[in-house]
Amino acid sequence: MINDRNSKDWLGLMIGNSRLHWAFFSGNTLQQTWDSEHHSTPVVEGKLPQAIFPADLGFLVRENIPLYIASVVPSQARLWQEYSPAKIITLEEIPLKKLYPTLGIDRALAAIGAGITYGFPCLVIDAGTALTFTAVDSDHALMGGAILPGLGLQLQTLARKTAALPDVSLPELLPPRWALNTPEAIKSGVIYTLMAGVKDFIEHWWTQFPSAVVVVTGGDSQSLWTYLQTQTPEIAQAIKVHGELIFWGMRVITNSYVDVDLY
Repeated sequence: MINDRNSKDWLGLMIGNSRLHWAFFSGNTLQQTWDSEHHSTPVVEGKLPQAIFPADLGFLVRENIPLYIASVVPSQARLWQEYSPAKIITLEEIPLKKLYPTLGIDRALAAIGAGITYGFPCLVIDAGTALTFTAVDSDHALMGGAILPGLGLQLQTLARKTAALPDVSLPELLPPRWALNTPEAIKSGVIYTLMAGVKDFIEHWWTQFPSAVVVVTGGDSQSLWTYLQTQTPEIAQAIKVHGELIFWGMRVITNSYVDVDLY
């Protein structure tokens, strides 16, 4: 372990498909989160680049602040390997059963974060570049899950892979179902079909575990919850929204939050 219960400041870095996601902890207390762009050059040993920090966190540009890294982009992870002290979190360190070798570390961290925070069994819906479903049972064992393109990625793909369809942004509110122009038709098609899938997964989960928690996380989690609130308010009111769930999982790995025997 890089740090222990008596240490203070540490950083968590989740390297996602589109961006770098950061968290600053003091002990077991989350102080702040922020995002930055993917890095382009190797990090110098012993000191983090100032450009990654918001202005109010410039004091963290110092030597030897512990850094925990989880990554779904190997090429990006390699750029941070020379920083010391840094620790790459691996799947083998996640205290859940029946994890398969190619499971994304982001999904595993979010699952353990959800279970520790809200209890097992739990279903995590991560609305990021990809939309993922990850289910863990009451024995802390992975039940399985699913992966599909996220809301933003579906919109971007239509614009980039077709000749005539425009690039549209994710709307704040649920769009009209029956659109009378092309941009609104794209929003309707992507959002309503994706929401139907989300609703189906949640309802199926509750047929197996009627009182079990469902947690929505990821960059588009608030948009997803807003759409659910409009379309199926009874589901929206019964689920949790937790944008920092992956970092709650990191907090378990750092051993700065809980001492539990998950096995």
